[in-house]
Amino acid sequence: MANIDVLLNRLLRLLVPAVAFVAAGLAVVAVVDRLAQNNSAAERRALVSRGDRLTALALTPGSALACLDSGAGEAAETACEAAVFASPQSTAAAVAYVGARLRLLADAKALDPSGDSFAATRRAIELDRYGIAAHVLASRDLCTAERCGAFALLADTNALKSNMKAQAFDQYVSRYSAAWTAPVAAPAPASVSAAPPAEPANPVKSAAEPVAHPLSSKYTLPSAASIPAVSIMNAEPPLPKAAADALAAQSKAEARPDAQPDARPDNGVPMPPKRPQAQPD
Repeated sequence: MANIDVLLNRLLRLLVPAVAFVAAGLAVVAVVDRLAQNNSAAERRALVSRGDRLTALALTPGSALACLDSGAGEAAETACEAAVFASPQSTAAAVAYVGARLRLLADAKALDPSGDSFAATRRAIELDRYGIAAHVLASRDLCTAERCGAFALLADTNALKSNMKAQAFDQYVSRYSAAWTAPVAAPAPASVSAAPPAEPANPVKSAAEPVAHPLSSKYTLPSAASIPAVSIMNAEPPLPKAAADALAAQSKAEARPDAQPDARPDNGVPMPPKRPQAQPD
C-alpha cells in the first residue's frame, strides 16, 4: 500500500508540470491566432480604405475616371470615351487608375482566396472598357492572350483576351492623339477696343457746313469799342423823324383797300415793301 502511494505521488509530480506546459502552449496558440485575426482584419480594413480612396478619386467633379467603373449606356459611353482620351494627362490618369484597381484586386484575392470582397472592381476589370486593363497587363506583367497570371483573379477573361489581340487601347490612342498636338487658336483679348474708322483722303464737306471766304481789303469793319453798349433794362431810343413819318405813312396805306405796294409818302422817303400776311391754318 505504501508503494502505491509513493507511485501516485510521483505521477502527480510529473503530471503537474506537463499540464502546465500544455496549458501554456494552448495559451500561446490562442494568442498567436488572435494576433493573426487582428492582422487579417487590419489588412482587410487597409484594402477597404484603398478601395474607398480610389472610388472617391473617381467621383471627383470633372473626373473621367468614373467612366471606367460604371455602365451608363451607349450615349454616356460615347461621351466618356471623349473625356478619357481628351488629353495625354487624362489618358495617363486612366491607365494609372486601372493599374491601382488591378493591384487592389490581387491583394484582396491573396488575403481571402475564397471570398469576393471587391466584386464591382472585378466586374469593371472584366468589362475592360477601352482596353486599358489589357494594356496594363500586357505592359506591366508582360501578359499575352494565351498566358497571364492575372486571369486567375477574374471569372470572365474574354474581353481582356480580345482587347489584347486587337490592341484596342493603342487604337483609341491613335484616334485621339492627333487632337493632342493640334494648335489651339488664341482667343482675342477682350480689353482691346475697335479701331476708329479711317478718314477718307479727300473728305467731302457737308452742304450745311459753312465755307469761309476771305474779306476784301476794301471793307473796313468797326471796332468793338466804337459800338455803344446796349442794355435791355433801358428804353429804346426814339426813331428819327423821317423813319417815324415813313412808318406812319405805311400804316395809313395798309389801312386803305386800294393802296398800292409801291406808293410813296409825300416826303419822298421810299416805303419798304409790304410784308406778306400769314395764311390762316
